[in-house]
Amino acid sequence: YSAGNVPQQEDISRFLKECTGFTLHPVAGLLSSRDFLAGLAFRVFFSTQYIRHHSRPLYTPEPDICHELLGHAPMFADPDFADFSHAIGLASLGASDDDIQKLATCYWFSVEFGLLKEKGEPKAYGAGLLSSFGELEYACAPYRPAGDTEERPQILPWDPRVAATTEFPITTYQPTYFMAESMEDAKERMMEFCNTIRRPFHAKYNPYTQRIIVDRNVDVEPFVNEIDDAGLADL
Repeated sequence: YSAGNVPQQEDISRFLKECTGFTLHPVAGLLSSRDFLAGLAFRVFFSTQYIRHHSRPLYTPEPDICHELLGHAPMFADPDFADFSHAIGLASLGASDDDIQKLATCYWFSVEFGLLKEKGEPKAYGAGLLSSFGELEYACAPYRPAGDTEERPQILPWDPRVAATTEFPITTYQPTYFMAESMEDAKERMMEFCNTIRRPFHAKYNPYTQRIIVDRNVDVEPFVNEIDDAGLADL
C-alpha cells in the first residue's frame, strides 16, 4: 500500500499467509453463505475483483476490491481476528441451513460491521465500515451530522446469540451495530456461540497440510469435490 503503487492481491495474500495463515482467493462474484464460510474454515478468504463506480466513491452496497483490500485484508493480519473468522468457518461445516444463516448474520455484524470499545468510544474493525468513510463516520462519530445524516445508530453489546437473529439492511447504513470490549472478547464470545452449533461431526484444520480433519466418516457433497480440485479441501 502506497501512493505510487496499486496493491496486488497475490502480494497481499503472500504477506497474510506469513502472518496468520490466511490467503486471498479471487472470485468473480458473490458466493452462497455456505460456500463462503466453508472457505474460512481453510483460512481462505474469497475476494471480489471489481471496483465501485467513480460516481459513488465513499460507499458501495456490494463488496468491491476497495472493500476487500482496505477493509478485510489488513484485519486478517491480526491473529485474534484471523482465529475469530476461522472459528466461524469451522462451525459452518456440516451445519444446518438455519445455523448457516445464523453464522452468516453473526459474520455480518462482526467481520463486516463490528465495533470495538477503545477508551470508552466505538472503533470500527468491520470491513464494511473501514471501507466506507460515510458509514464509518455515522457509526463512530459522537457528533451530528455524520455520514450526511442526523440519525444515530443503536449500539448493542456484542452477543452472538442476539446478533444471529437480528435483521439488517444491505443497501443502507446499518441501524444497529454490536460492540465488543476487545478483539479477544469478540473472538471468545464467537467461539462460545460456535460451540453451540449442532453438527454431525467435529472438524479441525491442519495448517501444515491445509486440510480439514473430521472425527468420523462423512458423505462428501459434490461442491466439496470441486473445492478440492482447486486445492482447498480434503474431507
